[in-house]
Amino acid sequence: MKVETVKKNICINRIVTQKTEKIMLEEDTIIPDIKPDILKSISTSGNVCIYRKEVLDGKIKLDGNLNIYIIYLADEERDNVRGINTNIDFKEVIECNEALNGMSLNENVMIKSIECKVLNGRKINLKVELEAEITLYANEELDIVNNVQNIKDIQEIRKNVKFNSVIGSNSTKTYAKETIKIDSGDNLAEILRVDFSIINKDNKMSYNKILAKSDADVKIMYLTEDNRIRNVEEKIPIMGFVEMLNVSEDDICDTKYTVRNILIKPNSEEEHSIYVEIELEISCNAIREEEIEVLEDLYSPSMNVEFNSRNIVTMVDKRNKNDVYEIREKMQIQELAGEKIRDIRITPNINNATVSRGKIKYDGEVKVDFLITSNNQTTVEGITKTIPIMYVMDYEEVTESSKIDTNVEIAMQDFVIEDSEVTLNINLNFEVSQYNQINMNVIEDVNINEEACNENPYSMTIYFVKSGDSLWKIAKKYRSTIEDIVRLNEIENPDKIDVGMQLFIPKYVCAKSN
Repeated sequence: MKVETVKKNICINRIVTQKTEKIMLEEDTIIPDIKPDILKSISTSGNVCIYRKEVLDGKIKLDGNLNIYIIYLADEERDNVRGINTNIDFKEVIECNEALNGMSLNENVMIKSIECKVLNGRKINLKVELEAEITLYANEELDIVNNVQNIKDIQEIRKNVKFNSVIGSNSTKTYAKETIKIDSGDNLAEILRVDFSIINKDNKMSYNKILAKSDADVKIMYLTEDNRIRNVEEKIPIMGFVEMLNVSEDDICDTKYTVRNILIKPNSEEEHSIYVEIELEISCNAIREEEIEVLEDLYSPSMNVEFNSRNIVTMVDKRNKNDVYEIREKMQIQELAGEKIRDIRITPNINNATVSRGKIKYDGEVKVDFLITSNNQTTVEGITKTIPIMYVMDYEEVTESSKIDTNVEIAMQDFVIEDSEVTLNINLNFEVSQYNQINMNVIEDVNINEEACNENPYSMTIYFVKSGDSLWKIAKKYRSTIEDIVRLNEIENPDKIDVGMQLFIPKYVCAKSN
């Protein structure tokens, strides 16, 4: 006999694995002929671009580029400050046993350290440590049995389950382009350093599209022809439309910005400007909370019903939250006395995150890099100080078993300098995504094994309750029903049976379908 079933299609989202991988890069760089010899390096910084990523069976491939800026002291009579811009390409294969072709990847590649060593006046050695935070997702569509129609005495266990269903995943390419004006009295000689971050992220969902908006906060340090170090900052708007069918304002949208390429080009001397072009990929996952009635187990007292079931792990209770951590710090830096600060760079780093009920505790540090010169600009020096991060975020929805993803960006920075005392006012924006995971048993198909339906001569069994028993397990084992066992044994609470309790179990005769 054919079993008639009703099936429901669901799309589940689960975290396959999360891991952190170190990437070590090393390369020698030759000083260009048009630049003077290097005496010593003062400051080294860089930006990471990922222009290709791929998930294959057992591994993850990342192709990218590291754009490095080196500020150095030239080996010449005037001890001038000069700059070098160089690139290191990398192709990294990360072994990952859980990876399968077609899975979704969320990667965050950061510079942990750059070491610049002068080999001789025309050659330097660069050693870079990158940290790649990898999250691998599996979005899977399933057809699960929701109802059995043509077996009259079917016994079922059903459960209402809330889970996060994937509405869709897509990406788009966009650009942040701007011509940044510099002071009209500055004749630009060369770019010394470029820093940027993506801030003010926002999403709007409507009409089968997600509008992703943000700003690229670009900071450029440059050298003028008369040997002055200058800075300019500009916020460049970013906007991209990501196609997404059936998305609504109630859905959760996870948006990831990946920098693919950076172009920084000084314009002609007369224009007093710098052209900036940043190529970005905006990736979006739209997730909706759904509630369905899941058929977890079934049997028939009169027929030998068999089914294939599957235990799946899926994401539930996903929430996103933003919070600001304020740093108000005063520090004495004797090296600043009588000197002039040319630039300050802020780099936050989270070393550990501990989740407890209703709270997330973060431990880390903020690295503050000062670039200073004397008033007559005859010497240039880099100074690094660190400020500890000990921040507890109140997050009502999290528990000890919650999983979290955290992104930290600089929302505001301000400095007041009086002689050797520096007052730092820094706001760090914590973007936190939290979720839980549940195991869910689902039935994929149902059939009847007619060969196994032999007549059973016994109509009653006496059974003594064992540890771990439930009325469902006992009724299914002996081809009875919970209702008949409850009625025959006058059980008041079907959810509570005691170990050693004697039960009379009525049994049915298994009949073939013909």
